[in-house]
Amino acid sequence: MSDLVRLSFSLEQPLNDALEQLVKETGCANRSELIRNMIRARLVEQEWERDEEALATVTLVYNHHQRRLSERLTHVQHDHHGAILATTHCHLDHDLCAEMIMIRGPASEIRHIAEELRQQKGILHASLAMSSTGKKLV
Repeated sequence: MSDLVRLSFSLEQPLNDALEQLVKETGCANRSELIRNMIRARLVEQEWERDEEALATVTLVYNHHQRRLSERLTHVQHDHHGAILATTHCHLDHDLCAEMIMIRGPASEIRHIAEELRQQKGILHASLAMSSTGKKLV
């Protein structure tokens, strides 16, 4: 890391104890690594709050026997072809499938696409994993 800056700050003992516990639980090498991760996580949250360009993955679980569901999911993705970066489909068992859709664009557009996918009849579960393009992360 270039231009490394050392900081000093004070914490109440219970908060310091909680920090040390977080370091252990997360498997971070030290407090600095944990704090860097927490800062980056907050920066990503701010990108989403400010409706900036972001990156996300929508994960869907569904029964592929649901009438025309696969067709409807493909249709939604084609409607938003400029934002959809990639789609991965896998078969979980004879009936169930999972689909992961990577999306890039303004946070509000990503949320809209995720909700449009989630609302398709036959979706058993949908989750949105919000991330960043990394442009503002160090």
